[in-house]
Amino acid sequence: MKQFVLCTFFVLCSTLGFSQKVFSVNYASQADVKVYVVKYESQADLKVYKVKYESQAGDNNGKWFFTQYESQAKKSIYFVDYESQADLKIYFVEYESQAGWRNAAKKQLLY
Repeated sequence: MKQFVLCTFFVLCSTLGFSQKVFSVNYASQADVKVYVVKYESQADLKVYKVKYESQAGDNNGKWFFTQYESQAKKSIYFVDYESQADLKIYFVEYESQAGWRNAAKKQLLY
């Protein structure tokens, strides 16, 4: 029974820890990750779909929920003006099924 409780606890923690709840900050120095929005899907490291509800946020799979307060987010992001300033290049997609990583090497930025 004790092992079951511990396993359940770790599964729940890992799910919550990797959820893509983000907050857009006003200054680059406040951000965990600097993001640039590219014009074309082929230029992106990550294809992002903005979900409407917090419960729909993915586990580092490109489904982002933008929180109202920074304290609710797992990662704070800053949208930069130039591609060369970015840690991560993203492209916003229209459909949930299109979301995902194109460059898995950058995946650790959102853990």
